[in-house]
Amino acid sequence: MANNSFRGSKHGRRGEANHETEFSCSLQELRSLMELRGAEAITRIQECYGDVNGLCGRLRTSPVEGLDGKSEDINRRKQNFGQNVIPPKKPKTFVQLVWEALQDVTLIILEVAAIISLGLSFYSPPDAERQNCGEAAGGVEDEGEAEAGWIEGAAILLSVVCVVLVTAFNDWSKEKQFRGLQSRIEQEQKFTVVRGGQVIQIKVSEIVVGDIAQVKYGDLLPADGVLIQGNDLKIDESSLTGESDHVKKTLDKDPMLLSGTHVMEGSGKMLVTAVGVNSQTGIIFTLLGAGEEEDKGKKGKQHITACNCSCVKDGATVEMQPLNEDGEQDKKKKNLPKKEKSVLQGKLTKLAVQIGKAGLFMSTITVIILITRFLIDTFWIQGVVWTAECVPIYIQFLVKFFIIGVTVLVVAVPEGLPLAVTISLAYSVKKMMKDNNLVRHLDACETMGNATAICSDKTGTLTMNRMTVVQAYIAGHHYKKVPESDLIPVKILDLLTLGIGVNCAYTTKIMPPEREGGLPRQVGNKTECALLGFTLDLHRDYQSIRNEIPEEKLFKVYTFNSVRKSMSTVLKNHDGSYRMFSKGASEILLKKCCQILMASGEAKAFKSRDRDDLVKRVVESMASEGLRTICLAYRDFPASEGEPDWDNEAQILTGLTCIAVVGIEDPVRPEVPDAIRKCQRAGITVRMVTGDNINTARAIATKCGILHPGDDFLCLEGKEFNRRIRNELGEIEQERIDKIWPKLRVLARSSPTDKHTLVKGIIDSTVLEQSQVVAVTGDGTNDGPALKKADVGFAMGIAGTDVAKEASDIILTDDNFSSIVKAVMWGRNVYDSISKFLQFQLTVNVVAVIVAFSGACITQDSPLKAVQMLWVNLIMDTFASLALATEPPTEALLLRNPYGRNKPLISRTMMKNILGHAVYQLTTIFLLVFTITMFDIDNGRNAPLHAPPSEHYTIVFNTFVLMQIFNEFNARKIHGERNVFEGVFNNIIFCTIVLGTLVIQILIVQFGGKPFSCVSLTIEQWLWCIFLGVGSLLWGQLVSSIPTKWLKFLKTAGHGTQREEIPEEELEEMKDMDEIDHAEMELRRGQVLWCRGLNRIQTQIRVVNAFRDSVSPYEGLETPEARSSIHNFMSHPEFRIEDSEPHIPLIDENESEDDPPTKRNSNNNAMDRIIPLHKDTSRPGLIPPNSAGLPPCPGSPLHSLETSL
Repeated sequence: MANNSFRGSKHGRRGEANHETEFSCSLQELRSLMELRGAEAITRIQECYGDVNGLCGRLRTSPVEGLDGKSEDINRRKQNFGQNVIPPKKPKTFVQLVWEALQDVTLIILEVAAIISLGLSFYSPPDAERQNCGEAAGGVEDEGEAEAGWIEGAAILLSVVCVVLVTAFNDWSKEKQFRGLQSRIEQEQKFTVVRGGQVIQIKVSEIVVGDIAQVKYGDLLPADGVLIQGNDLKIDESSLTGESDHVKKTLDKDPMLLSGTHVMEGSGKMLVTAVGVNSQTGIIFTLLGAGEEEDKGKKGKQHITACNCSCVKDGATVEMQPLNEDGEQDKKKKNLPKKEKSVLQGKLTKLAVQIGKAGLFMSTITVIILITRFLIDTFWIQGVVWTAECVPIYIQFLVKFFIIGVTVLVVAVPEGLPLAVTISLAYSVKKMMKDNNLVRHLDACETMGNATAICSDKTGTLTMNRMTVVQAYIAGHHYKKVPESDLIPVKILDLLTLGIGVNCAYTTKIMPPEREGGLPRQVGNKTECALLGFTLDLHRDYQSIRNEIPEEKLFKVYTFNSVRKSMSTVLKNHDGSYRMFSKGASEILLKKCCQILMASGEAKAFKSRDRDDLVKRVVESMASEGLRTICLAYRDFPASEGEPDWDNEAQILTGLTCIAVVGIEDPVRPEVPDAIRKCQRAGITVRMVTGDNINTARAIATKCGILHPGDDFLCLEGKEFNRRIRNELGEIEQERIDKIWPKLRVLARSSPTDKHTLVKGIIDSTVLEQSQVVAVTGDGTNDGPALKKADVGFAMGIAGTDVAKEASDIILTDDNFSSIVKAVMWGRNVYDSISKFLQFQLTVNVVAVIVAFSGACITQDSPLKAVQMLWVNLIMDTFASLALATEPPTEALLLRNPYGRNKPLISRTMMKNILGHAVYQLTTIFLLVFTITMFDIDNGRNAPLHAPPSEHYTIVFNTFVLMQIFNEFNARKIHGERNVFEGVFNNIIFCTIVLGTLVIQILIVQFGGKPFSCVSLTIEQWLWCIFLGVGSLLWGQLVSSIPTKWLKFLKTAGHGTQREEIPEEELEEMKDMDEIDHAEMELRRGQVLWCRGLNRIQTQIRVVNAFRDSVSPYEGLETPEARSSIHNFMSHPEFRIEDSEPHIPLIDENESEDDPPTKRNSNNNAMDRIIPLHKDTSRPGLIPPNSAGLPPCPGSPLHSLETSL
């Protein structure tokens, strides 16, 4: 009946296409409907529409056929009800970024100094008096030279402009890159809908109101909707309501499905009723946007007052109230485990702060010494009398000294560091896309380089996830290959085909191959695909059965989950009796069978002795060949016994009759054994964690090379693992885990909780001197907790559920284990690139600071002028970071062990190189400054204030820069390798930058003139400079010949802050923060005036953070700007497992199976994620997030303001 009315409405609507009143349902009406829950919602639907089918009619759609998919209809729906996107926040403009770069303290100091210097250069004191102000002031040779005094100030300003533009451009291009990456992630989000009777996948942004969407286990719902048909559907709504229990959705109790929530079990169909900004998530999001505007008015305030405004929507008032400040929520927040910030970021910021302090110290001392010397020299030694006329001249000297001091500071601080990190990470992320790694969180990239252990799933990662049935036990006969259909009794064959057809998800199907001669495409669950393929091999058609019994006619479905390890579907027969088909892991289902079908087609009794015999003969022999065994069974419920109690699963799932046991093979991916060999050679242990039985797991592990014959490694089942790690009270003990994990290689029949326990145990372990960094792969919803807990979580791009992807750090777009090895290579490369840059940068810093300092103290003037220093700083920082941070990785990176968490950034070998080269460069420069006789030119040492540039100092400057250019080659190797040119032509960027720097240097020296304090040099002088520069390459060979172990005095530098080193009171202060930010603590300790790189570091970290969840002032939501589809909105179902829970049930056939399997995995605490929606249905309330009194997160605009204050 209902269906006919749709047909009518479908034909009827073409006539009224032009009328505005085409949909008899307004946007406001639907919005207010979606704010209701449970019984209220059902009442509203019944009163207004009759039932869900009535609502479908009003929205001009059919619950069976879906929309017709015509573009004009879709566009009209988009106009009337909106699109499924949330408009992104505007990116920062280039001008804003320039303004931010100008906030840099050192640049401001330089600007002030340059302006003062400019001002003073235009003021000329009475000439006759100059001689009376002391020797240093006298002796201006030529009036024209004195007039050119403005050039230095102007040149400093110009170089400041250069630095600002380069910084701003870098930030702008990085932001652009991340946006590109974000939209790439979004474009990959697809969802299944029914259009024109066909099940198709469309982009999430294309979903419109009136679409019929198919939802299944593991989906993240992209829009609000009303359930039309559901099987055992359970939803995790914690991201909206804060309730961690899964909500059961049924047509008669609670049919409302909300966007941003996760499907944890079951499947079904829903009618989409609200998309984009009109969905529940979108409404919250709009409020967030409003909240953010408000924030800007209250900078620096940590607790943001709540706004009590109410928006009236069609009678339903949505109140925004402050979060109930009850102590309970706060307590919950306090006990959360702290999330450490990226290892590398912590080490780098700490190092930058230390170097900055040293630079500030040196520059202050330089200025003090210069002033003291000047005063002593002028007023004491020369005995000049203080006169008012001389004051402007003295001020000119003061400014000159001040500029020298600032120059020392400029060179000392490595503001190229954060730049190098960002460039290196951004470059790697871009290249990793080509290697099938989609990086969601930037630091995962470098963490992966330190990984010491990988816990991998078996199915789909190590194996091809192309399942096929290769053996079968049917009608008392074990067939070693798929039997011909005429060998099997027709009765059994019919039962088998019917059972497989209806008891596999209807979304799973076998499609014809994409190209001629290819393999048929498997869509959906691969195990089910194997069974459907098996029916096709037996020349039966499962599709005709499905056409006869559509999904709506299935009486009840018990969907597969990790506790049941089986799936059952109940059909109702015409005479009132029921028949249930079950399929599942053979060792579990066979225990529930009391009969088995024999060759005659009749059932015979199946006793425990028969079962043991069957397991030994058939199941174990299949498993030992690496096959997964599935048992297919059925049970009849006669009408005479009345209606069974369908909720009592233990009663329902017994007394089955076994139809067949099949062995499914999933072949190992051909490239996996080699990839695992590479991992083992690189010092990474690969462990396999699987739900399969132990024999299959062991067989596959041996094929992959995880186990070798004769090894004494452990293979455990989940039960045995649990027994060994728990004490008598059933609590998990770390010491017990420590006895097991170093030897454990395979964990079979494991539940998601076991996986989480293992990962947590390895990460927390202290048995080995090197603390472990663990990577985990996962694809299922229930892998969420383990993916979150791991240092790096890899989700499968093809087989992975949305929940797994959201919990992960990197998505493997080809589901292939060998891509993980590439991620390791890139991660190590990032680490090495940064070390290379550091080695180069610190050599320059040490030399430049010592030269400027000693030159200033001995000759009252720095041999390198401020503008020259800024040029050196530009090539050393910006260009070198580009050149060294973009070295491509080589296979050689996989030949060493991982560095681990505690490895210092600067090893002793690097320290040897830094100091060794510094010695050479300092010796050369001091020889040039103090013994210039070899060049037959004037000594430029005692030139007066505005003297013209001298050849002497030009040679010093030129040699200094050329030594840096050649030392850039030495910096390419950090482990003491000899051949520094190896692979140099693979890096085009490096070659371009070195050549470019050289060309610009020639131009500066030959034509730079007064602004750069240079004079053009002769060919002979150039050759001398180049000779001294190339000398650093030869010296490098000498340095690498000295064994590091001889130099006992060398220290390492750039350690991360260990958790133990943090003082108690600071840990107390940090209780409210979600992350321990080592950088922040350093900055707090060294009060932040020097600030040199700070704002720049802030900007860099902020951009890096655009990829984590802390840019916006709302914890846990990804940044508003980083998102334009609702699908990406609720990104982090923060899975937390409270370690103190001893009672994790083990899978056992006699356990009560009503509990949702992952309930224990999701002690979700929504407080740190997003506003709870009140359960109080009388007033469905939305609460603005900013009332939560959260401290601004590191990296938020609020926060960087605080820090820089």
